[in-house]
Amino acid sequence: MSETERTAAADRERDLAESIKIRGEKLRELIGAGKNPYEITSYVKTDSAVEILRDGAALDGREVSVAGRIISRRIMGKASFCHILDGSGSVQIYLKADDLGEVYEEFKRWDIGDIAGVKGNVFTTHKGEVSVRVTEITLLSKSLLPLPEKYHGLKDPDLRYRQRYVDLIANPEVKNVFIARSKVIKAIREYLDNDGYIEVETPILNTVAGGAEARPFVTHHNTLGLDMYLRIAPELYLKRLIVGGFERVYELGRLFRNEGMSVRHNPEFTTVELYAAYCDYNDMMRTAERMTEFTALKVLGSTEFSYQGTELSFKAPWQRYTMAEAVKKFAGIDCSAPLDELKRKAKEAGAEVSGEDSSGTVVYKLFDALVENKLIQPTFITEYPVEVSPLAKKKKDDKTLTERFEIFVYGRELGNAYSELNDPIDQKQRFAEQMKKREKGDEQAQDADDDFVTALEYGMPPTGGMGIGIDRLVMFLTDSASIRDVLLFPTMKPLK
Repeated sequence: MSETERTAAADRERDLAESIKIRGEKLRELIGAGKNPYEITSYVKTDSAVEILRDGAALDGREVSVAGRIISRRIMGKASFCHILDGSGSVQIYLKADDLGEVYEEFKRWDIGDIAGVKGNVFTTHKGEVSVRVTEITLLSKSLLPLPEKYHGLKDPDLRYRQRYVDLIANPEVKNVFIARSKVIKAIREYLDNDGYIEVETPILNTVAGGAEARPFVTHHNTLGLDMYLRIAPELYLKRLIVGGFERVYELGRLFRNEGMSVRHNPEFTTVELYAAYCDYNDMMRTAERMTEFTALKVLGSTEFSYQGTELSFKAPWQRYTMAEAVKKFAGIDCSAPLDELKRKAKEAGAEVSGEDSSGTVVYKLFDALVENKLIQPTFITEYPVEVSPLAKKKKDDKTLTERFEIFVYGRELGNAYSELNDPIDQKQRFAEQMKKREKGDEQAQDADDDFVTALEYGMPPTGGMGIGIDRLVMFLTDSASIRDVLLFPTMKPLK
């Protein structure tokens, strides 16, 4: 930082400190005069900003009541113009000393950022802007901190994520992302409810970290005197419900994985998981296409949209490849080649390969390194190796592969599904293999869940199951580059 920049930064700090001091003094004056705004408990609104702007001509002359944050003002002696920002948008208000008397002089002491309630009559200025001529104005809350850059916008991404409340004030368009997120969740629920699924809730605190290969967060229950895990997946509980007689269930909620953070990953994230008895992974593919297509239409009104400059289409049907076909098509590697050759190619691709890796594991690593980022349009990749699919059914004609698929869009995984393993003997053996991995230091390998095996021993019907990442789906449908842009309060490292 140059000397000039340091001087400018010091000046800004002094200006900020002085502004905060003056705002505090104004609050003390208000309290001293018996006008403490924090004592006001409610305010009756009759209209929103967007309603006034939309129906301006029809409302001309009508009395309205609005409330919101003062985001701009222009004081011209005996008259002033302001903009009030509420949850729907902003509307201009016009204040005159002749209409308000002493209250007008009080208003002139208010600051940008203060929250006000306004009553007045709708009119249109000579410049054509629908406005409210104020007959009564009330200070509802005092802003003791100035808005960033005098409301020219909050641009620092790190600060925007840390102080989302300021981001939403300074960059009102950000709210549209979270309105769209709400629509995505509503659409998914609507689709599944209409398709005969029942929404359920399963435990977030688990005694066994199961349902996915991931490192869990560990906590401690004092009364029971044991460590517990924040769930990494609801899968094993949802399948217990299938055993118990529910035929179609889903859960939409948070999962927690103690892993890295990036533009695609946050330690806590949202998924929808669904399970349907008497179905398989082919049924889940059809559900994935239809549900995602339905959601895009509900949110965007179209299945065609642009993501980061690339045109995508959620219109069914989607492309389908087996993993072996994809590796052959996009990387030019024959997955039936000898293991030594596959390992050599995997190393050349930058994958970590060990002496204990089987052909299936190496093929999966080849796919991850060379193919995944080439799958731009929605694509199903099927027939995963059994070594990386501990909860999926094996294929009848090739026991080295499973009836599993993952969905990829723009080179990113969006969903994961199986024909669920319902053989308790096979499941117990696969848990044993996972435990061997844990004993060798693989912190992402699954714990053995003996109670889940017991549930399977009572009999689980053939079942299809699927999980889809809500955050990533919202990213696509809102053209958001980072997962932090679609989480109201993403995980951040504390500043202190």
